[in-house]
Amino acid sequence: MKIFVSGSLAYDRIMDFPGLFSDHFVPEKLHNINVSFMVTTLDESFGGTAGNIAYSLKLLGHEPRILSTTGKDFTPYRDWLTKNAIDTASIASVEKEKTACASVMTDKNDNQITAFYMGAMGVPYTLPVAPEKDAFGIIAPGNVADMEHLASVYRESGMPFIFDPGQAIPALSAEALKNGIEGSRALMSNDYELALIMQKTGWSEEDILAHTEMLVTTLGKNGSRIRMKEKVFETPAAKPKDASDPTGAGDAYRAGFIYALSQGWPVETCTKFAAVVACYTIETLGTQNHFFTKEDTRARYKENFNEELPA
Repeated sequence: MKIFVSGSLAYDRIMDFPGLFSDHFVPEKLHNINVSFMVTTLDESFGGTAGNIAYSLKLLGHEPRILSTTGKDFTPYRDWLTKNAIDTASIASVEKEKTACASVMTDKNDNQITAFYMGAMGVPYTLPVAPEKDAFGIIAPGNVADMEHLASVYRESGMPFIFDPGQAIPALSAEALKNGIEGSRALMSNDYELALIMQKTGWSEEDILAHTEMLVTTLGKNGSRIRMKEKVFETPAAKPKDASDPTGAGDAYRAGFIYALSQGWPVETCTKFAAVVACYTIETLGTQNHFFTKEDTRARYKENFNEELPA
């Protein structure tokens, strides 16, 4: 199945801080923060929401079509995508800008602080978008204008899509959030992001469910919650074999969920399968350095949940 994946393409610089960020902030001095964190590791890799989701989707056998804008320094990343048989034809380029980049620090409790340089991602996507029959879309955090436009394009064409505003929530207006939710198969977020969405839109969960089929909320180590109009499901998290780096786990989760949903699996199965796919990223430093086969995910699913995946 072809999956339209919009969001960011970025170079990632991932760093580990061996302590807790919270130990270095003084509550009564938050108006004047001046702090430096000494990190113990630095890894530079290919990333961004669209790139990360597309990478795991390809491992699962889907054909991701990336809708994103990059800069004059994108050649190494393009070569990486091509090496992994990911189509780059729909990636736009702005030669006067650099590709977006993210510097991510993670503390020992998996809290993260990120500095993100927009670069070419600040330029709206200009290539034509032609939704296809039997395709699927995910709108991940990226250029704000693109997120608004693509929601309208998918909705008007009847192509199913997931809206996942994530890190872009502060930059999106209440109307833009409502536009993205309207007609979507799912609104996907973590519990903190959901609270922000509700605060900005003034919508309750019940209000949101009048405009989307389901709320998919990740709860970290506590698993996931799926809320539909008449049902609520809570599913446990899968257990990684080790916890090298949580960066990119959310994007791998999204890829797993889209794959499972496109197979017509029950929604509880979709979230459990998504959690399994996320484990592979957690176990590997970087967001596109993991590898698995569909057979691997079936075995890992059975190991975690003591049940077989649907055929």
